[in-house]
Parts: sequence; C-alpha cells; structure tokens
Amino acid sequence: MRNKQTKTNAMRQLDAAGIPYTTKEYEVDENNLGGVHVAEVLGQSPDQVFKTLVLHNEKNEHLVCCIPSSCELDLKKVARASGNKKVEMIPMKTLFDITGYIRGGCTPIAMKKKFPTFIDETAQLYDEIAISAGVRGMQIIIEPETLKEFVEAEFADLTFV
Repeated sequence: MRNKQTKTNAMRQLDAAGIPYTTKEYEVDENNLGGVHVAEVLGQSPDQVFKTLVLHNEKNEHLVCCIPSSCELDLKKVARASGNKKVEMIPMKTLFDITGYIRGGCTPIAMKKKFPTFIDETAQLYDEIAISAGVRGMQIIIEPETLKEFVEAEFADLTFV
C-alpha cells in the first residue's frame, strides 16, 4: 500500500484546479492488473471502474479512451468518434514513453502530453466513476462530467454492445 500522504501527479493537478475527488487504495495483484479485478477488490461495479487505453491512428497520432473495465473497446466506434479512418492499440512496451504511466496505472489525467480523449458515454449514467490515480493500487473517484471537462474529453459510444 502507498503512504496515504503521497499524492500522484494526477491528484496534484486535480488539487491545483480545485476539483473534488476522493481516492480508494487497494492491494495490487501483479498477476491480475485488470479493471474487473480492481472493481472486485474495491467492492465497486466493473461498469463504474474505468480503464484508460491509449491508441494511435494511421498517422501515428495518439488518442486516449476511458471505458468501463467490464467492456471491450470497439476500434471502429473509436475511429468514428475520433474522426479517423483506423485506430489501433499502441504496443504495451511504448505506454510509459508515450504517457509517463505503466500498465495498471494509466490515467487520462497528467499524461506527458495532452491527447484527444474520449470517455465512454455510459459514464454519464453514474454520479461517480473510478479511474486510475496514476499508480497501481490507487483509484480516483470523480464525477464523470467533471473528469470530462478537466481533461477536455468527449463522451462517445466506444464499446461493443
């Protein structure tokens, strides 16, 4: 577990902007970094625990998608929502260099660069959702609309039905 006083870059950015949020810590299972597992450990619905995925288009421009951990990304829907012909997931080995985050600790807040960001429209069904705080073992609990405005994202249909 992390020291409760330790703030991540994502938390510091939210604090600096005066954005309300809470955090939840959990014990990390290196063998199971999936969002559904995180939701189970936290006692939350996997539909409310969002995972952050990074993709690139045919010009190798990056974009970010936040989707419920219970869902799979629909690349055609993402391409449509982002105005691209084709998108695909980045190779996992490039995640840190592109975002500054590792698998299981990637968040749309405080990435190395600002990328076009899309949040699955189902987030709007909830008063709050959970996203990574930027490290494994900690989640930020935040209102979806607040997150959308802060990271300048768009709500869109991004997943398989």
